[in-house]
Amino acid sequence: MAKKMYNMGVEATLDVISGKWKPQILCHLSMRPQRTCDLRNELPQISQKVLTQQLRELAADGIVDRQVAGDKAPFKVTYRLTEMGRSLGTVLVQMSVWGEHHVDELHQAGQLDVGIRNDHKGFERLLQPR
Repeated sequence: MAKKMYNMGVEATLDVISGKWKPQILCHLSMRPQRTCDLRNELPQISQKVLTQQLRELAADGIVDRQVAGDKAPFKVTYRLTEMGRSLGTVLVQMSVWGEHHVDELHQAGQLDVGIRNDHKGFERLLQPR
C-alpha cells in the first residue's frame, strides 16, 4: 500500500473523486450495481481503458466494490457502491449545487455561453436509504 500524506482533508476527497468521469460513474452506480458494458452505454464518450482505470481506482479507494461471478471466463463483473461510496453523496450534491450556481452567475454575466446539462438530482440518489 502506498503511503499518502495530505495537507488538508479536501485533498484526500479530491484525490478520490477527481477527474471528469469518477463523479459520473458514481452517479450511475447510485441507481444500481452495473457491469462495465452498462456504464459504457451510460457514458458513451469514455474509452474502455479509462473506464477500467477509473473503476480500479475507485475500488482501491474503497468507494466501489468489484464483484466477479462465474467459474470460468468470461466472468460477469459487477460494480456497486460501498457504504463509503454512498457517503460521498452529500459532498457530491454540494459540489454540484455550487457548480450550478457558479455557471449560472457566469452565464448571467455574459462570461459563459453554455450551461449545465444535468443538475445535482442524480447525486441525491446517494442520499436515499437503501
